[in-house]
Amino acid sequence: MKKVSMLILGVFLVTTGLTFAQQAPQAVQSIAQPMEVGNKHCPVSGDKVGQMGPPIKFQYNGKTYNLCCPMCIKSFKNNPEKYSKIADDEVKAAKQ
Repeated sequence: MKKVSMLILGVFLVTTGLTFAQQAPQAVQSIAQPMEVGNKHCPVSGDKVGQMGPPIKFQYNGKTYNLCCPMCIKSFKNNPEKYSKIADDEVKAAKQ
């Protein structure tokens, strides 16, 4: 009887542990997803994104910004505060 009780307890602990282990990565992924800013113009060049192909996605400070081309990435990296503010201001103005 004691062995059966221990076996049942062991199975319960293992299945409970597996359930929590499978749920943990999902919770981490949802927290770590960067927010899409949704800017329609490249904050570096001022050009409309998508004219030279699909927008280039660049992540900075937990947000994803749209750039018009790969060449704008270097400028954005050199002054991310400036260009992220330009994109954020564009989206903010469009909502008003």
